Amino acid sequence: MDRVLEAAKRIRRMEVRGATNVALTAIRALVEQMGESRARSREEALAEIEEARDILFGSRETEPFMRNALRYIEWRVREAEWETLDELNGLMEGVAEEFIERFREARKRIEDVGSRRILPGTRILTHCHSSAVIGVLRAARRRGIDFEVICTETRPLYQGRTTARELLEMGVKTTMIVDSAVRTFLKQVDLVLVGADAITSEGNIINKIGTSLIALAAQEARVPFYVVTELLKFDPQTIHGDYEAIEERASSEIWPDAPGGLGIRNPAFDVTRRDYIHGIICEEGVISPHSILEAVRRRYPWILESVGIPP
Repeated sequence: MDRVLEAAKRIRRMEVRGATNVALTAIRALVEQMGESRARSREEALAEIEEARDILFGSRETEPFMRNALRYIEWRVREAEWETLDELNGLMEGVAEEFIERFREARKRIEDVGSRRILPGTRILTHCHSSAVIGVLRAARRRGIDFEVICTETRPLYQGRTTARELLEMGVKTTMIVDSAVRTFLKQVDLVLVGADAITSEGNIINKIGTSLIALAAQEARVPFYVVTELLKFDPQTIHGDYEAIEERASSEIWPDAPGGLGIRNPAFDVTRRDYIHGIICEEGVISPHSILEAVRRRYPWILESVGIPP
């Protein structure tokens, strides 16, 4: 399991960042690992896939996109007829490419839909770094729209710096603020765009810590708060009442040489309730968070089937 273990380690250490990159890394690790398999039967090969899946699942808690990607591959492999490892490897390569192509199609649709929400002169606030949000902003620039962005620095790992660099490369007027200044600057903003790491069956979203505070402040300021995300980040386990686990990071990220006896908490994500979300910009268009389950059932019934839920 060397390839899978190495990928899991890189994901755990935050060497791979962003839900999309994590999912693609996990897919490639699983396919490459099974390419080296010496399983002597279908049952042994399926057991190896399960083991690899569980290792990757455990690499980070709040990653339903990665889990859905691996579920899709495993589900297709179990449904297909194959006997030899060569047949299995060919199947897995094809299924992996199929999933990636579905993702690309979804992202292209999201960029098209989201970019139409951005009008000339729009001032946007965003938080952390989301490849989906960046894609929407890039699509708007391609359409010749001029806009401004305020981005948070996103402590403690400063992912907002990545966002700022990418925006500057696009020629977008960009301002960075400390996270705690959001409420002050929202009065200058027309629109909030954030990504998502997970979507629950209730239509709540889990995203970088601080997102829920921005949503609260946006509601107070009467600024529309949109979530830009693929429905592939839906967590089907939440239908059963399970809560998406919130990853807690090392205290050293906040204060490496903290004085002894000081307690430090460092949750990586928080939950934003659907009541504060103006709309979810996804491959189905701009939808209400209340209709998320219906949208997933229509677009990706296999997500539900993979955990034993009738489509």
